[in-house]
Amino acid sequence: MGTQKNSHVHEHHMHQQEEPTEEMEYRSLMKKWWFAAAISVPIIVVSYPNLIPGIRDWLPMGSVELWWARLIMGFFALLVLIVSGNQFFIGMWEGLKQRSANMHTLIATGVSAAWLYSLVALFWPGIFPKEEMAEVYYDVTTVVTALVILGMAMEVKAKGRSSEAIKKLVGLQPKTANVIKEGIEVKVPIEEVKIGDKVIVRPGEKIAIDGIILDGNSAVDESMLTGESMPVDKIPGNEVFGGTLNKTGSFTFEVTKEQKDSALANIVEMVKQAQGSRIPVQKVVDNVSAYFTPGVIIAAILGFIVWYNFGPQPGWVYALIVAVTTLIIACPCALGMATPMSLTTGVGKGAENGILIRSGEALQVAQKLNTIVLDKTGTITEGKPSLTDIVSLGKYSKTDLLKFSASIEKGSEHPLATAIMDNAEKKKIPLAKVTGFNAIPGHGVEGIVEDKRIYFGNLKLMKKEGIPLNGFNKYASSMADEGKTPMFMAIDGEAAGIIAVADTVKEDSLSVIQELEKMGLEVVMITGDNQRTAQAIAKQVGIKRVLADVLPQDKAENVRKLQAEGKKVAMVGDGINDAPALTQADVGIAIGTGTDVAIEASDITLISGSLKGVVSAIKISRATMKNVYENLFGAFIYNTVGIPIALGVLYPFTGILLSPLLAAAAMAFSSVTVILNANRLKGLKLKTF
Repeated sequence: MGTQKNSHVHEHHMHQQEEPTEEMEYRSLMKKWWFAAAISVPIIVVSYPNLIPGIRDWLPMGSVELWWARLIMGFFALLVLIVSGNQFFIGMWEGLKQRSANMHTLIATGVSAAWLYSLVALFWPGIFPKEEMAEVYYDVTTVVTALVILGMAMEVKAKGRSSEAIKKLVGLQPKTANVIKEGIEVKVPIEEVKIGDKVIVRPGEKIAIDGIILDGNSAVDESMLTGESMPVDKIPGNEVFGGTLNKTGSFTFEVTKEQKDSALANIVEMVKQAQGSRIPVQKVVDNVSAYFTPGVIIAAILGFIVWYNFGPQPGWVYALIVAVTTLIIACPCALGMATPMSLTTGVGKGAENGILIRSGEALQVAQKLNTIVLDKTGTITEGKPSLTDIVSLGKYSKTDLLKFSASIEKGSEHPLATAIMDNAEKKKIPLAKVTGFNAIPGHGVEGIVEDKRIYFGNLKLMKKEGIPLNGFNKYASSMADEGKTPMFMAIDGEAAGIIAVADTVKEDSLSVIQELEKMGLEVVMITGDNQRTAQAIAKQVGIKRVLADVLPQDKAENVRKLQAEGKKVAMVGDGINDAPALTQADVGIAIGTGTDVAIEASDITLISGSLKGVVSAIKISRATMKNVYENLFGAFIYNTVGIPIALGVLYPFTGILLSPLLAAAAMAFSSVTVILNANRLKGLKLKTF
């Protein structure tokens, strides 16, 4: 026993030690950022003492003290390159081995060029033709390193998809089962259950594995598997599924599948496959950098050659200034921040409005969506039944019918019964005593209430008891056409009324679907319900395309078919059965009131559970990506104008040669512009309807 306990403790400890790769990378980058930022502050203070009133008076600024201060700055800037910027040099080296230049190449070249230039200016200032050219730019080295790392950290934070969805799916499977062996009930681990074993299930227990009922009957809540809120009545010969919840009765079933082949296991496998097959969206910056980085380096080298051969003397000094200035002004701080700054602001805007966006990739893809697939239960509808109609067929009033039905259903855990009792409680109708109660599997219930024999159930019950409906079943047919579940009541052998219960449409579903269509999106409804019920709900909310009778394992396949039509698809759902489809879709959107697994498998989660969040999420996506493109455009324009000036195109006409200090200031200004533009997203107005 002690060994088993120690094993569990060890397993728990190992689980705690496991961390997602993205989280570890984020923490590592943030440590590097804090190091670079902490060193940048005093370097900036010493480099620009006039920025803070009183600093110049406090700092010893004699030539000797200033030289030593700059030497110390150079040492700490070198530490920043080694500790915080090492991935730039590693990335550059890896790129060179592949005979390609990447963003790391440009960053590494720019920050190291600024440091080397400063080293020369510190030890050999006399070689520069002008005194201001002998400035040191260690602040460029540290600040650029810090800002680029911060941008990388923000990207990593928003990137990736957690594997928690699969862990929670696996966790739904019971760990043990009550198996009958040689006439004795034995609790055995689920791994030891074999095909052909007989398993006992009692009320409130989870069904251990897939099988066929041998004897007994019950209502089983399969919502975790099917997403449908109505429990399914089970009698001998019916199939049951592992992980579903037994509600009312006890039964024995025979195991028909191994654990690895169960319905739940298949859903787990589909989630894994969908996650593994997703192709990440290529970032615009990565595409451009393949040409931008080598282009800048070539431009700097050509600039050096031209100034060395044709420029004023000393030629190599002017050539060095031009090359370093070009690399500094083109150092892609603004370019590197353009995407993560906008994405981070967009994600924050979503959070303010109850929209949790799992990754920047989700925002980037969401702007291109043209099809929205809505799961019916819990997404378009409330996800739980409520009483909608009471039709009196004779001498008894609607209040009488509600009283009798609530009384006879008292104590039942069936959602249909709960809906009736909730309505009676809301209307403060006192319940009567019931005697001679009897549940009739697959049909309904019977009992005596106030000396009246009550039969309450479906049409099969009325036929079984030979109760004439006298044409009143037309009301039930009409209700069924509207997606409702009609239940008949007979009192003392005569039809007395019909009570209808339905999973009602959410108040905002119609307006949201209309808004989505105005935005140019096709709305599709998918459900496991039959075509008749599905069309009834679709009609209420104005949806034209309906995918009905879709089995849980087929939802992802239906999403794939839509994608095969060339559509960019978002799947909106709330059930465990939606998890594979949420993962398969270009963007998965989970209703926050749904299951944890659906939320973990999605790209976007709507905390409030309202469909309004779908509209807001897409609008935030479109606005954010527009902002990203504006930032990228601005960054490229800055480089298009700045690089030629850094190369000295103005010198023959004006005698102006851009210094590295002004290049660094221009680079910083471009970064500030990116930040200010990204912050405009905070003012985005989202429509309320």
